[in-house]
Amino acid sequence: MSSPNLLTANIILGKTTGVSLSTSSTTILNNPASSLKTFKVNTINLANPTGLTQTAVVQYYTQASLAGSSYHIAANISVPPTSTLTLIDKGTQYYLEENTSIGGWATALNSIIVTVSYEDIS
Repeated sequence: MSSPNLLTANIILGKTTGVSLSTSSTTILNNPASSLKTFKVNTINLANPTGLTQTAVVQYYTQASLAGSSYHIAANISVPPTSTLTLIDKGTQYYLEENTSIGGWATALNSIIVTVSYEDIS
């Protein structure tokens, strides 16, 4: 299990993914064990398409598939109605090494849509 040296990376692919949060832990981005990759998370946006303020939690997990210890990136953050909140931008980027993940949940089912822009480095 070894993440690539960022100075000697062979491939860097720009990617974007999205997920609608459930009321229980939902995987936002997962870097499995033995992937031989590092994910550089450039942005995480939380969109609230509903007409009510919604609350979300986003956490970093020390193991893939939302396992291990968890640490809040955002704790009970309010997202106003019909708006988008930038949670992480290029000034506060995160690295997901092998066997780590990011997950979250919302107070109401499908009330928060999360989009993540990241670099898949190998």
